[in-house]
Amino acid sequence: MTVSRLTLALQSGAVSVPPDGRIAVFDAPAGADLSALPKDRVQIVQGFAPDHDAWAARGWDVAVTPEGAFAAALVVLPRAKAAAQARLAEALALTGGGPVLVDGAKTDGVDSLLKALRKGGAEVSAPFAKAHGKTFSFGAEPAALAHWLPGEGGLIDGRYRTLPGVFSADGIDRGSALLVGALQAPLKGRVADLGAGWGYVAAEALAAHPGIAEMHLIEADHAALSCARENVTDPRARFHWADATVFKADRGFDTVLTNPPFHVSRTADPGLGRAFLAAAARLLAPHGQALIVANRHLPYERDLAGLFGETREIGAEAGFKLLLARRPSRRPR
Repeated sequence: MTVSRLTLALQSGAVSVPPDGRIAVFDAPAGADLSALPKDRVQIVQGFAPDHDAWAARGWDVAVTPEGAFAAALVVLPRAKAAAQARLAEALALTGGGPVLVDGAKTDGVDSLLKALRKGGAEVSAPFAKAHGKTFSFGAEPAALAHWLPGEGGLIDGRYRTLPGVFSADGIDRGSALLVGALQAPLKGRVADLGAGWGYVAAEALAAHPGIAEMHLIEADHAALSCARENVTDPRARFHWADATVFKADRGFDTVLTNPPFHVSRTADPGLGRAFLAAAARLLAPHGQALIVANRHLPYERDLAGLFGETREIGAEAGFKLLLARRPSRRPR
């Protein structure tokens, strides 16, 4: 593993953690270098299922929400500004005023957050700059960042609750809207929504299709799934906090709906979308069908041709395409 900016900052003394007490580490991806931290004192707070499971498999203490008291915290900045602000405010409150270590890339807004903390009166260390990012620590009265904590906020479309940092937190995703609009033929039996997010597709499908016996929402982001539990109150809904690409079902689904992600952090990863397609084929019953919405430029047709006996485009709108796939290849579920 490459030595990280965080490790170099700790080794140089640019930032430090107290000699005693537990340390909460927020949102560290599975590939992060935490080798400079005392493992026996760390609890990793991670709500993304693949990363959560990877840390747990290596023997780290991992939780979805912090448990107990902490002497310090580390926040690995998420992409969304509102989510980053909320994490910093949560970490500051959790530690009773710090120290809170912050590690982030310039593309994740570390400079603007550093500036905002200084402007707000926080005591901020000199930043350690390397690899197009910065690591620093700060402390302040918890009330100083209380305004960064998420409030109730408004409802999307008058009914859907979201949280900062979840996909499409500010409105209905256009691709998902295209998928919902195309659900004209009655859906029946067992349906899976791979990458269900905060529940828009599943909620709309359940409302329009009484023939659905079960709707399984499979989502890796714990925060998004928590929103989905609030947004989808139909008793036919089943919720799974899991990586959709490796999710296993006891039997095949009649329909799979998916708007596959294709980004990890800010880096495009077409392999992630392809993994969703493979999961759809694997999870379907032999007679099943998959409805897939994707950005127009993604060449999913080539992958679908190897996974299904029949694929065709059935809709398009503003840079998106809707694909129908049938006759999945027989693979273990």
